[in-house]
Amino acid sequence: MTTLEQTQDIATPRILVVDDEPRVRSACEMVLTEEGYNIALAPDGEQGLLMIAAEHFDIVLLDLMMPNISGFDVLSKIRAIHPDTVVIVITGYATIEHSIEAMKKGAFDFIPKPFTPDQLRVVVSKAIRYNRALQDIAGEQSRLRVMVNRLSDGVMATDTQKRVVLANPAFLSMIGYHGKEILGQKVEEFIACDRLLQLIDHTLTLPEEDMTESTREIRLGENDERILDARCAMFKGRAGTRLGTITVLHDITALKQLDQMKSDFVSLVSHEIRSPMNSLLAQIKVVLDGLAGEVTEKQKEILGRAYGKIENLIAMASELLDLSRIESGLIAHEKVNVEVVSFLADVLSFQQESAREKNIEICIESPPDLPSVLANRQNLEEVFSNLITNAIKYSPPGSRVVVSAGTEAGQLVIKVSDTGFGIPPEDIDKIFDRFYRVKDEKTRYIHGTGLGLAIVKNIVEAHNGSVRVESRPGHGSTFSVFLPQAE
Repeated sequence: MTTLEQTQDIATPRILVVDDEPRVRSACEMVLTEEGYNIALAPDGEQGLLMIAAEHFDIVLLDLMMPNISGFDVLSKIRAIHPDTVVIVITGYATIEHSIEAMKKGAFDFIPKPFTPDQLRVVVSKAIRYNRALQDIAGEQSRLRVMVNRLSDGVMATDTQKRVVLANPAFLSMIGYHGKEILGQKVEEFIACDRLLQLIDHTLTLPEEDMTESTREIRLGENDERILDARCAMFKGRAGTRLGTITVLHDITALKQLDQMKSDFVSLVSHEIRSPMNSLLAQIKVVLDGLAGEVTEKQKEILGRAYGKIENLIAMASELLDLSRIESGLIAHEKVNVEVVSFLADVLSFQQESAREKNIEICIESPPDLPSVLANRQNLEEVFSNLITNAIKYSPPGSRVVVSAGTEAGQLVIKVSDTGFGIPPEDIDKIFDRFYRVKDEKTRYIHGTGLGLAIVKNIVEAHNGSVRVESRPGHGSTFSVFLPQAE
């Protein structure tokens, strides 16, 4: 049906009057025709049902007490045939009991005999407004259904009992479902992926005030090579009550394969260039040490700068290899309980010499009874060595670096704070990107690869943690690492 046809149907409602009294039928026809409505008449319930089966009526005025078949039986059959038809019952027995019974069977309103033309106009006008609201809702639902069905991402909505109320073709295709009608089924009846079921269960157990979206990367089967990004969120009604969940599946297989290809390429290039660079470095060292003949001071200065640049390139190659291994999931998986206070003391002991060289004070602030974390100690050392080294490098002489530890919302929090140069607001969101370095008059002469913070972020996330930064130019920076406590 076109929009124009829908507009015409709404503008000129079709009304059927079913009543065994000719006087009532004629009166209704006269009043409602004057109002511009399309009117049809039926002398009894049987004729009325035949007409309703043959065509759709927006409104039915239905007498409750008729011979052969009662208005109550007609009402039940109308609800079965055309549930969107608005029924107004006409009764000469205007009792509360009859009205309540009619409402229970799906009547919209009632009008008692005898009624005036104005009473008829009012109740019909109210029914028309209700009918138009129903058509608007139906049209909106239809548009929404078409839109959801055309999405390339899989979408499924469930109620609080995990019964499906909507599932688009993309979702059914992704899970490989080709069975009977899915609406009304519980998700565990047709979804075999435990991680997806756990994601839905987790969302349903969240507090009602928590609207957090839960996410996981999943494979739907052992032999399924596809990688799906699954997102599940709770949705609520107008009163704020929990109605159920919405789950969205997005196929990220191609993105993962592309990332893997990039990591493999970076790993190959880094590995291949590191060996010849080490050889070149060794040969320059031989020349600098005078083992290949006398070297002037000017030559030493030039070779020294070249030596430093090559060292930076080798460091970059090593960090690229580390980053490639981390992103490929190849970092060491052996995790142990790490006692935080002694671990941080060990890390700081290796940084004291470089801090003394710049006259920077470095210290630990933490309670003695901190919980331990389950982590790979070597990876964790790399995280905090990077953060503390950066704090020293980007702080002027005479400043202070503080490493503090504590707990927050069930997580262990370790913070590395300095009183150094700080990070401009426009750079905050980019500092964890590969090769990104803050460049200004104060930092332009500080050597670095721009990979350290990318490595930090990837290692922390591989430990199911997160890292954040707060900074103001000229007032220093604080990097906060959040890690789950050991069970």
